[in-house]
Amino acid sequence: MADASIVMGGGCFWCVEAVFECLKGVKKVVSGYAGGTNEKPTYDQVCSGRTGHAEVIRVDYDPQVLSLDRLLDVFFAVHDPTTLNRQGADVGTQYRSVVYYGNEAEKATIEKAIERTTAEKVWPGRIVTEVSPLPTFYSAEEYHQGYFRNHPNQPYCLFVAAPKVEKLFKKFPELVAPAS
Repeated sequence: MADASIVMGGGCFWCVEAVFECLKGVKKVVSGYAGGTNEKPTYDQVCSGRTGHAEVIRVDYDPQVLSLDRLLDVFFAVHDPTTLNRQGADVGTQYRSVVYYGNEAEKATIEKAIERTTAEKVWPGRIVTEVSPLPTFYSAEEYHQGYFRNHPNQPYCLFVAAPKVEKLFKKFPELVAPAS
């Protein structure tokens, strides 16, 4: 079976990228932008909230090691999918919870993950994650790639990204790749 990829956003891409880089079966994580109107958007344009893009990550993974179901379980556990257009202090449509699908099978898997997360009462509110067809994905500027890995002591990383990574280690220890 060939590698697969999924594009999703759960707030600042530094945070979700930090989590997914830790998973067994993940080959590569790329921070970027999707779902807006500008071609080749920049970070400053997306942060303005006027382009319609979300900060997202593209996760390239081996489905024989990590299924899309488990990947989505992690996604729905490490960010709050019940807050519309925000994650914590990050507010705006660019921080929306979103999963983009490439085909109907992926869409069904995403919808089942939302149903499962709702049934398990992982979050107290209603899940508002956008589920949409995959638009054009634009890679973010190079300095955003591997941001948490490269700047672990930066205050935002310490206080916002690190707790999400810690949550992954506590909730899904069996999915964490050995440190290299």
